[in-house]
Amino acid sequence: MRTEKMLAATLGIALLVIAPGVSGLAFGTGNPATPPRDQWSATELGVLASLRLSQLPPTPSDPSNAFEASATAIDLGRRLFHDTRLSQNQAVSCASCHDAQKQFQDGLPVGKGVGTGARRTMPIVGSGHSPWLFWDGRKDSLWAQALGPLEDAAEHGGNRTRYAQLMQTHYPTAYEKTFGKMPALPAGPVDASPTGTPTEKAAWKAMDAGTQQNVNRVFANLGKAIAAFEKTLAHGETRFDQYVEGMVRGDRGAQQFLSPQEVDGLRVFIGKGQCVTCHNGPLFTDQSFHNTGVPPRDAGKPDPGRAAAIAKVQSDEFNCLGAFSDAKASQCQELRFLTTDDPSLVGAFKTPSLRDVALRPPFMHAGQFASLEEVIAHYVRAPAAAVGHTELAHGAPGHTERKPIRLSDHEIKALVAFMGSLSGPVLEVAARK
Repeated sequence: MRTEKMLAATLGIALLVIAPGVSGLAFGTGNPATPPRDQWSATELGVLASLRLSQLPPTPSDPSNAFEASATAIDLGRRLFHDTRLSQNQAVSCASCHDAQKQFQDGLPVGKGVGTGARRTMPIVGSGHSPWLFWDGRKDSLWAQALGPLEDAAEHGGNRTRYAQLMQTHYPTAYEKTFGKMPALPAGPVDASPTGTPTEKAAWKAMDAGTQQNVNRVFANLGKAIAAFEKTLAHGETRFDQYVEGMVRGDRGAQQFLSPQEVDGLRVFIGKGQCVTCHNGPLFTDQSFHNTGVPPRDAGKPDPGRAAAIAKVQSDEFNCLGAFSDAKASQCQELRFLTTDDPSLVGAFKTPSLRDVALRPPFMHAGQFASLEEVIAHYVRAPAAAVGHTELAHGAPGHTERKPIRLSDHEIKALVAFMGSLSGPVLEVAARK
């Protein structure tokens, strides 16, 4: 608990541990007469230093959500996150797939709500650092992302008019304390949405523009409250962080935090494995999209990934430039200057964070691989992509993006062992006002 408190003090936040992590060990000074076990060059040490959790900047503010730091919004969002009434069958909540006991994911190959989805549930810890949400980046804010599953037929399966009425019925005081006066909504239960079933779409079109605007406003604020809570979820310090902090300051005692095998894996990670090319920074992700030739679950229906999501995020009425955003147009740089014509985005998916990765099998965007060993074997094999062009090198002439990855059995096992050192607690860090 000591290390978590130190992290909280560094960030200037209140702390609540909501998932158990690794035990903290006291740093030792080591025997100065004993040669250090682990030798790192200055260049290697620089790379390691950049991966430390202590180098993670504060979560950037989202100008499109003016309520994200509000204590009342966070509290409301926490309640909504666990409310199963936010689903068609009254049995599915955000927490159903984003389980706090499972690193805020579900451990399934593809998500299951009121139906079965097509992609893996992404963990949401630290997601406030990402400019794009979902595996394909079809949402540009955490609050817009929170709205998507609510109307998705396979996830929550509801519609925005019912959700707005639920806010009016069950959360009127909390809503008005956070967002101001509740606008006028349709009387009586109404199933209407511009993205729902044909019947729901017809009911939506029958509404006057003012009522549609009111429903959308309450619906957007529901998402902003959930996002406010989700932005309080943060990664805690791991054995890897303790090791590197000690190495940076020349403390040989810090070598105790990683086994020799894990250190070997770390060398592979930043070296010949080329993992750090995409899994870089304190969250072990470049927050970008890559085609690495991961096979689709259904060979007959390859997933276009990021390429198909660009039009979706641009047309999203809840994006940064939309009517329900609190941002000025000048603050929506990511969306305004979005890359739209890059062929490398075909079949590309978001680089996930590797923090806590060993606790989150199966892996990849549709749970295609059951173990980390299978993931590494895929990168070594470097198969051709089902759609688009893989970045992985086959060793064939003319392929210049990367070098082929060649790893021995020992190196593969060491790399898997190292990734286990990235497991730590999940913290809820409550903003102070």
